[in-house]
Amino acid sequence: MAGQANSLTSILFALGANFAIFVAKLAAALYTGSGAMLAEAIHSLADSGNQVLLILGLRGAKRPPNDQHPLGYGKTIYFWSFIVALILFSMGGIFSVYEGIHKLKNPEPLVAPLLAIGVLIFSIIAEGISLWGCLREVNKVRGDRSLFKWFRESRQSELLVVFGEDLAALLGLAFALLAVGLAMLTGNPFYDALGSIVIGLLLIIIAFMIGLQVKRLLIGQGVDPVTRKEIICFLEEQNEIKNVLNLITLQLGNDVMVAIKAEMQDYQNQREMIEAINRCEKRLKASFPQIVWSFFEPDLHD
Repeated sequence: MAGQANSLTSILFALGANFAIFVAKLAAALYTGSGAMLAEAIHSLADSGNQVLLILGLRGAKRPPNDQHPLGYGKTIYFWSFIVALILFSMGGIFSVYEGIHKLKNPEPLVAPLLAIGVLIFSIIAEGISLWGCLREVNKVRGDRSLFKWFRESRQSELLVVFGEDLAALLGLAFALLAVGLAMLTGNPFYDALGSIVIGLLLIIIAFMIGLQVKRLLIGQGVDPVTRKEIICFLEEQNEIKNVLNLITLQLGNDVMVAIKAEMQDYQNQREMIEAINRCEKRLKASFPQIVWSFFEPDLHD
């Protein structure tokens, strides 16, 4: 049955990678006195801050339900995931495009290009390790779905953010390495500026895609299609149930609420039916631990 990937592991991989990249860029900036490299170091530090926000979101989502929030605080992680998407869009995408346009208007020769290439290669390795850690968790839950289909159907917003951010960073670093290499070989800083613009547009596109997915979760989205199908199949296999009439689900972070309308088998009295429903709910929650709230309505028609 569909489970949950360990999002915290993926976030910690990303945090370690981004902080290591920040240290490498900062050291290069201090050694060369390059303002551009210093700006890149600050950018990587901001990326590290994104992971910290996701960790805070995961912690906040674990707060217990109360009278004001009877279904708990699970959606807290969606809020922080959306904030990270906005930061990726603004500080990452728009800033990179602006920096590229500024370089086009005011071209400057590269400062210590070999050192820049060394930092970029190290960054690619670090981001590659981070993406590997993220994919290891993604593969636990995506089954035979493609990565794109998983991205469209996943309900773990924090994992979507880490995957999207790692993918964007790795592709961006590859573009940056190509741009710096071309600028060094030709002596033309145009390629470096063009690389910044391409990276910025890439970040904007991925941030927009992440934002759309998280928006659906913020509004209120059911479980992914695979899990929904599994729940229906499980209910239809129960001896107490004659027919599943309707199933409504709501994803609340890692927790799930379900409302079931079903036609029950014939029982002699109300007490027997209630006991049958209780048995079904107990087995359902045992098979799907993410289901915290269940509401069961016996009926003859939907």
